[in-house]
Amino acid sequence: MSGCAAKRIALPTDPGTPLPDFAQIHSQLSAACSGARTLTAELALSGRAGRQRLRGRVVSGFQRPASMRLEGVAPFGPPAFILVARGAEATLLLPRDDRFVRGNKAEEILGALTGVALAPADLQAALTGCVMTMPRATDGRMHAGGWASIELEGGASLYVRQESGVWRIRAARRGEWEIEYPMWQGNFPSVVRLRSEAAPQRIDLTAQVSQLEVNVDLDAGAFTVNVPASARPLSLQELRENGPLGTQ
Repeated sequence: MSGCAAKRIALPTDPGTPLPDFAQIHSQLSAACSGARTLTAELALSGRAGRQRLRGRVVSGFQRPASMRLEGVAPFGPPAFILVARGAEATLLLPRDDRFVRGNKAEEILGALTGVALAPADLQAALTGCVMTMPRATDGRMHAGGWASIELEGGASLYVRQESGVWRIRAARRGEWEIEYPMWQGNFPSVVRLRSEAAPQRIDLTAQVSQLEVNVDLDAGAFTVNVPASARPLSLQELRENGPLGTQ
């Protein structure tokens, strides 16, 4: 299995030299994602979370500042899961099990479900190439091999290279996460890889992004889900134990 994994991008390790126009470069790179008020896309996921292999399709929708809908598409029948969030409220419905999780933050539920414990705005930033929800460049360096790095307020780092004379984000580091952007379609990445070596277990997930639409009007009902009266509550701990990082 490890032999089939995508090769990791080798990021620069040298200290580099000052990049005078880092702010202008970053302004150009972040213009599209910073202006993404809403976003919808289909994500084809593959990779590993802990000891489990994950693969599937997720229909996603985001709206700033903190609304999200993720729907796991099943080959037939009802969705595998529906996770909705609006502000501090989040609900996970598992239609096939007639169970639901409520009363936890979206990032806590998403972390138990997939290992990716990111809040809605942070996940949108990662998928669009902004990396941070309100990215602001604070420094820049030129490195060997044509690489440049741009530091962002909040502790994240972008790694960029020129392609046909145009700067393009190829990778980023934010906290425990290393994010790779191997392919782009216009102003937005078409492939996003999320990696983390942090405890409790290693995460390595790749999302192929398709059917991307930005700044379309989304109905408020998209960020709600009707929990059937027959559905039984599921605790976050139970979800975590039976999720990709659990032992059940």
